[in-house]
Amino acid sequence: MTNLLQNMAGMAAMTDQVIATDFLISAKAGVRNTTFALTEATTPEIRTALRQQLNDAIEAHEKIYQYLISKGYYHPSDLKEQLKVDLNASEIAMNLLN
Repeated sequence: MTNLLQNMAGMAAMTDQVIATDFLISAKAGVRNTTFALTEATTPEIRTALRQQLNDAIEAHEKIYQYLISKGYYHPSDLKEQLKVDLNASEIAMNLLN
């Protein structure tokens, strides 16, 4: 029933965009945190494990990033187009409050 209501209200794509963007932010934080942990690691075994986790986190970030671009949710090289996307998302969010 929720999907039906979201589709009727034109919210399905917006929900996907919000989830994917949040996932990208989380993935980015994971890369940053794993990098920090790697610099603090004290044994070669831990550094090896953290390097693998870092590589996995970077790969996940890339996949999410490419998904956002392919769906038109993210335009890292076109500031004007990204501004349009962000303003549209803001307008939808504001309309939800009314």
